[in-house]
Amino acid sequence: LPVNLPVNLPDVLAEVTAAFARYEHALVHNEVQALDALFLHSAHTVRYGATENLYGIDAIRAFRSARPSAGLARTLRNTCITTYGRDLATASTEFTRDGSARIGRQQQTWVRTPGQGWCVVAAHVSLMDAPKEVAHAA
Repeated sequence: LPVNLPVNLPDVLAEVTAAFARYEHALVHNEVQALDALFLHSAHTVRYGATENLYGIDAIRAFRSARPSAGLARTLRNTCITTYGRDLATASTEFTRDGSARIGRQQQTWVRTPGQGWCVVAAHVSLMDAPKEVAHAA
């Protein structure tokens, strides 16, 4: 690293992993207030979704309130949480949903704040088609 930040201090990694788990639980159960608590309450918070670009906590709140609550269950894979120092982290994961051949990808930047604790300050969600199986010659 260009700066001397320790990576994945065990206590910090445990904190962010727990925050990420709270986020995932709130997401799949459509717990809008819990989701709101996990995003920094700032006009500078950004969330790029699969079909929307949201700038600021007010836009994120409006999206969460209007989103349908059905079909939110998903299975995560390849989750990678990395902390940098004591106050910054990233979380990257892939997800699948029953009945869909698409693979979702999600990245979040988490920051420890004095007032809210660990919060997402930037998030990106995208979808891609599942890779095609490659036939191997016998």
